[in-house]
Amino acid sequence: MENGSKKRWGFQGNQELKKAAAITIRGVLSTLLSNLSEEDQRPVIPLGHGDPSAFPCFRTTPVAEDAIVDAVRSANFNSYAPTVGLLPARRAVAEYLSGDLPYQLSPDDIYLTIGCTQAIEIMIQVLARPGANILLPRPGFPFYESQTAAKNLEARHFDLLPDQDWEVDLEAVKALADENTVAIVIINPGNPSGSVFTYEHLKKVAETARELGIMVISDEVYGQLAFGSKPFVPMGVFGSIVPIVTVGSISKRWVVPGWRLGWLVTNDLNGILHKTGVVESIISCLNISTDPATFIQGAVPEILQKTKEDFFSNTISMLRECTDIIYDGLQDIPCIICPHKPEGSMFVMVKLNLSLLKDINDDVEFCMKLSKEESVIVLPGVAVGMKNWLRVTFAIDPPSLQDGLGRIKAFYHRHAKKE
Repeated sequence: MENGSKKRWGFQGNQELKKAAAITIRGVLSTLLSNLSEEDQRPVIPLGHGDPSAFPCFRTTPVAEDAIVDAVRSANFNSYAPTVGLLPARRAVAEYLSGDLPYQLSPDDIYLTIGCTQAIEIMIQVLARPGANILLPRPGFPFYESQTAAKNLEARHFDLLPDQDWEVDLEAVKALADENTVAIVIINPGNPSGSVFTYEHLKKVAETARELGIMVISDEVYGQLAFGSKPFVPMGVFGSIVPIVTVGSISKRWVVPGWRLGWLVTNDLNGILHKTGVVESIISCLNISTDPATFIQGAVPEILQKTKEDFFSNTISMLRECTDIIYDGLQDIPCIICPHKPEGSMFVMVKLNLSLLKDINDDVEFCMKLSKEESVIVLPGVAVGMKNWLRVTFAIDPPSLQDGLGRIKAFYHRHAKKE
């Protein structure tokens, strides 16, 4: 600069965003992938994220693929869509979700979003105000923490109880809530727990939320992916008890996370979300947001209405087979404790017994060394709120899953304390 002086610029990066993104699943997985050994020529076993679309056994239905092609070739979906979404697509989502509810949803209850994550982002933005707080599950999906941090909404955590099938600790919820609490988030089927809540437990959650005067945000992105003894029950069943906002997408049930088509649904039989201005705020937020691609929206009616049941049943059968493999395989690895066989979603939470390992101090070190030595990617529990636990994805092809479990077992024996 002239005369050696330093020019002062009037801009700088937002440091709050750095804090908000400090721990994300993508960030942790990227670190693990960068730690892989170049000398290991074996295929990488991806047990760290919930995207099985790369495996032929989890390929989406041709009905969905054809719907996208038809929408593009029709030339009817090349323009901008309304900010709330195309009416035929919203109507199709309303009909699809109403099949499991004791009442009929209207297209006006449906707002289309860029995947489920945008629906989450919108609700956090709608509810954020100075001094407000929201109740989040632990373990949970860290995108909620990232969004609350970025929007200055205080996050308070209640525990899910592993010895009670990962049910919500409702007494802890009551103790955490105060006059500034706006909502409680539940994820069902559970990410990362693999749990499926019963009708009775969900009703208790709804009654507790009503008692506290807060809404329920029900994350059902893994909706219908239940393969144990408990059927999936949408939280919207209890919309007459408490205001509920349901977020979901086609990403998981149709195995197309890259298509980025989700929804935000108001299950509000008593009109409370209208009276309190929440619906108006949702629409306002959408008015200043981007939309899902119009041709994807155009394909939604065909995808939801024409997908055959055998596609869904085949997906459930494959997940059930993988669940048996992961659960049985983990029993043979002494340093891993699996408190609950997964009954839904694509994950299982397991606890590390570090006392059996000679040179590993925590879950992050376990996962880093595992990636380096065995080319197996597993998510450390700290990323989802539980230090010295692991979140293991089982939604990959069975031979790869068995290979991965064998490598983890070999890793354990290499690092086990000698008796």
